[in-house]
Amino acid sequence: MEYTKVGTAKGPGDHAHEFLLITPDDDGNCKIGEFVFYTLDAGDSRRNVLGRITRRSPVRLFPDSFMASPEVTPAEVAAAIGYVDDEDELFEVAVTVMGHYDPRLSAFVNPRVLPRSGSPVYLAPSEMLSEVLSKRTVAQRGSAYVGWLLSRGQEDVPVALDVNEFTSTHLSIIAGTGSGKSYLAGVTVEELMKPYNKGCVLIADPHGEYDTLVEMPNKPEFVENGYRPRVKIFRPDQVKVKMSNLGLADLRHLLTTLGERMDWILTEAFNRVQNKMGSAYDGSWTLADLIREVEEVGQEQIDKGADYSSSVYGLVWRLKQRFEHSKSFDDNEHLDLNALFQPGQCTVLQLNEIDQRDQEVIVATLLRRLLYARMGTQKGEIPETDERYIPYPVFVLLEEAHHFAPASGDAVSTPILKQVLSEGRKFGVGVGLISQRPGKLDGDVLSQCMTHFIMRIVNPIDQNSIASAVESVGRDLLDELPALSKGQVVIAGASLNTPVIAQTRTRLTKHGGLSIDAAEEWGRYFADRERRERDSAVVDIRTRRNQLYRDE
Repeated sequence: MEYTKVGTAKGPGDHAHEFLLITPDDDGNCKIGEFVFYTLDAGDSRRNVLGRITRRSPVRLFPDSFMASPEVTPAEVAAAIGYVDDEDELFEVAVTVMGHYDPRLSAFVNPRVLPRSGSPVYLAPSEMLSEVLSKRTVAQRGSAYVGWLLSRGQEDVPVALDVNEFTSTHLSIIAGTGSGKSYLAGVTVEELMKPYNKGCVLIADPHGEYDTLVEMPNKPEFVENGYRPRVKIFRPDQVKVKMSNLGLADLRHLLTTLGERMDWILTEAFNRVQNKMGSAYDGSWTLADLIREVEEVGQEQIDKGADYSSSVYGLVWRLKQRFEHSKSFDDNEHLDLNALFQPGQCTVLQLNEIDQRDQEVIVATLLRRLLYARMGTQKGEIPETDERYIPYPVFVLLEEAHHFAPASGDAVSTPILKQVLSEGRKFGVGVGLISQRPGKLDGDVLSQCMTHFIMRIVNPIDQNSIASAVESVGRDLLDELPALSKGQVVIAGASLNTPVIAQTRTRLTKHGGLSIDAAEEWGRYFADRERRERDSAVVDIRTRRNQLYRDE
C-alpha cells in the first residue's frame, strides 16, 4: 500500500516517548491530534508504530522588526532591505509515541525505540486508524458509535466505544455550558437502545431534557426483527419513595433543624421501627409507625424523670410537616424496580419540579435499592417473584452529577454513589456521570470512572480537577479543551484503545436541551398580545353595536 509521507524524523523530543519531525506540511496534514506512523524492523516483519501529533511550530521566523507595520507585509520589508529567503516554510512537529497495535493483546505496545534521524514519517491512513483506535466496529454487538475522528473527514474514521467497558467501569461526560454534553449523552443512550445492544438504562433528569427519547420506538434505526425499544417517562408527581426505604441518614438530611436531643430520639426510634418491621431494603413501616416509636422513646425518658416532652413534640411536628403532605415520600407507593429496569427499556425520571434535597434522597434510595437488588439476585437470595429480582446488568445516567456527589461532601447521595462506583462492576451496576462543573464534583467519584467524554472546558479550576482525577488523558489533549467547538469531544479510557478527539454524530431523536431563543420568545409574546388586543377590540365593537340595536 502506498502511504503519504508527511515529514522526516529529526530526533528525540522533550519527553522519553516523544520525537520531532520536520515537515513542509504543504497539504495541512500535520494538525494537532492527527495520527502519523513510522516503521520498525521486527525480525522478518515490519511494524507500524503510531504516534499522535501534540504540538507544532515554524522552524524559521521573520525578525520581529519586519512586522512593525501592520500595513506592510514582512515579505515586502524583507525584499526592500535585500533579505532573501527562497526556501519553503518548514515546521517542527512533536509526536507522542503510542506504539504498534498488537491484536493478541487488543492494545498498543510501545517499542521504546524512536525513529532514527532522517527516517520517513507517514500519515496514518483512515483504514489503519479504523482498525486500531476503536475496540468495536459500528453496529457490532456491544458497540456504541458516537462520532468520528475530528482530524479526518466525516465518517472516515468512526469512533465506536466498547459498551461493556463503560457500562461496567462507569462513564463521565464533562463539559462547559453549551458544549453539547446532553446532546452527546442522548447519542450514547440511543446507541445503548439500538437492536444490537437492547440496553437497560435509567436517566435521572433534573431538567426534563430527555423526554424526546420517546421518539426512539418510531425510528426505523431502532426497530429490527420484532425488537422495538420501550421508553418510560416518570413525571415529577409519579416519582415516589416509600417511607420504609429511607435510611437514617436520609431522614437527617431531610429534617435539617434537629437538635442533639431530637437526633438521639430519632435514631432510637428509627432503629426500633426497623427491628420490628424490617430494614430500608425489605421493610414496610409507615410515618405513623415512626411517630409512634418517637413518642414511646420520649415517654420512656419522661418515666425516668427526664423532661423530653418538648423535644418529642418538636420532632413529631417536624416529621409531620416534612412528610404528611409530601409529593415525593409516601407510606405505600414507590418506584417498582422491575418497572424501572428492563432490557430494551429506557426509563427517564423527571426531577425538574422536585426540591434539591428530595432529589438527592430519591437518587440515594434508588441506587441503594438497585445495588442490593443486584447483589441479592446474583447470590440467589431473592426469588424471581420479588420486585427486587433484577437478573441483568443496568446502567444509570445522572445529569448534574455534581449535585449528587459535590466536592463539599454534604449530599446524602454521595456515600452510596461511591459504593456503587467501587462495587458496581461486580454486580452489573454501571453509572454515567454528567456535569458542567467538574471542579464541584467529588474527586474520588470522578476518578472511579474509567471512560471519559470531555468537551470544551475553559475554567482553570475545572481543568485542574480533570487533570488530577482523569489518568487516561494526556496533558496535550487537556490543553486542547478550551479550543474545542460545540460537539467536539476528547474521548479517553477503557472503552477505546487510545484517547481521540472526535466530532459527535447527529442525534436520531430530537434534542431536548436546546437553549431558549429569547428574542424569538419576546417577539412571539408581543405578536400574541397584539392579536389578543385586536380580538378584544373587535369583541368590544360588536358588543356595543349589539347594545345599540337592542336600545333601538
